[in-house]
Amino acid sequence: MARTLPCVPVASLDARSPAFARVSLAVMTHAPQANLLGNVHGGEIVKLADSTAGAVAQRHSGGPAVTAALDEMVFLAPVHVGDIVRTLGQVNWAGRSSMEIGVRVEAQPWNDPSADGLHVASAYFVFVALDEDGRAREVPPLVPETPDDLRRHREAEIRRAHRLARKSEIEAGRRA
Repeated sequence: MARTLPCVPVASLDARSPAFARVSLAVMTHAPQANLLGNVHGGEIVKLADSTAGAVAQRHSGGPAVTAALDEMVFLAPVHVGDIVRTLGQVNWAGRSSMEIGVRVEAQPWNDPSADGLHVASAYFVFVALDEDGRAREVPPLVPETPDDLRRHREAEIRRAHRLARKSEIEAGRRA
């Protein structure tokens, strides 16, 4: 028997801007999150970025959405125990049922409120919206509004084309 998912129906499939579903989360890091080097474990940062992306995807789609892929995650600088970590996520691209969510991760020392947040990681997730039966459902189209939104949208289309080409090439290699 299929598991039924709680689903908040999408009020409409009217186009939405990236700003509609933008989400920011902030947490303070703690010692149990440290790796052997004393920095926050990268997996903790991935989890926070995924949570942010999930909130964005569910907000844009109007209901449940799940992580289908982590297309890319780049770590730029270590996060230290005690840092305040802030994520900012937004929809970069939306297809029929899938969305690319970009997440920027910044860290700020807990004891220096005047310090600017240091860009420590960036990630691109692919989410799929689900209906009550756990099947892919349609999502609202995305309408980029700003030059930055348009740049992100173009770059997301390039990443999508690369994902599809890679998948096709791998499948062709398996048939050979």
